[in-house]
Amino acid sequence: EPSVIDTVRLNIKSGNGGNGCASFLREKYRPKGGPNGGDGGDGGNAYLVGDASYNTLLHIKFNSTVYCDPGGHGKGKNRRGSNGDDTLVPVPIGTVVWRMDKDGTRELLADIRDDTPLLVGRGGKGGWGNARFATPTNQVPVLAERGERGEAAVLFLELKLLADVGLLARPNAGKSTLISRCSAAKARVADYPFTTVEPVLGVVRSGKSGFVMMEIPGLLEGAHKGVGLGHQFLRHAERARLYVASGRWTC
Repeated sequence: EPSVIDTVRLNIKSGNGGNGCASFLREKYRPKGGPNGGDGGDGGNAYLVGDASYNTLLHIKFNSTVYCDPGGHGKGKNRRGSNGDDTLVPVPIGTVVWRMDKDGTRELLADIRDDTPLLVGRGGKGGWGNARFATPTNQVPVLAERGERGEAAVLFLELKLLADVGLLARPNAGKSTLISRCSAAKARVADYPFTTVEPVLGVVRSGKSGFVMMEIPGLLEGAHKGVGLGHQFLRHAERARLYVASGRWTC
């Protein structure tokens, strides 16, 4: 199982709104008081939040459905239901978010570059209680609203790793040796091609400063057309600030 999971499907179900309450004031000397049903609470929203401590979507692959809390139902004495808690899903910085339609087409929602929350599912509004429907001509309304259903969505998340320096070369050119010598990255090194089958990140330290180096798995001629899983590998190379390319390295 690869450790760098860079594409996942995520199902979102935001919280339903709570139902409004139909009730009436009943006291010892007011047996026929007016309506006092409270409103339902709003359902919880779903957000994606960029988190620099993540560099893979593995945590989402095995928790691929997000359920948000529903709003509480309204109660008598004009008591409003509680709002459902929002749900925050952390994703790596550099995650591209697509909304998938029923026919399989995708709509780009966002490219997550910081920790600003991205709303991906809005919770339903709470329904009105019967106190809202009292009028001069209808002082004892028995009507109360149901809460709205929360939004449901299917998202496709695509991770494009961020790095300062990207290492590009043909298979078995010495990229793994270079990044393992320059950083603490545990890149696999062997004498056969395609030893590296997923991107490897390493932090290169120099005094108090440093930079992130990324090894891109070996590329074949025609990688830009998808040859040798080129599209999957080149996706990560898009975000590097500087590229270092060579036919072969020796360390």
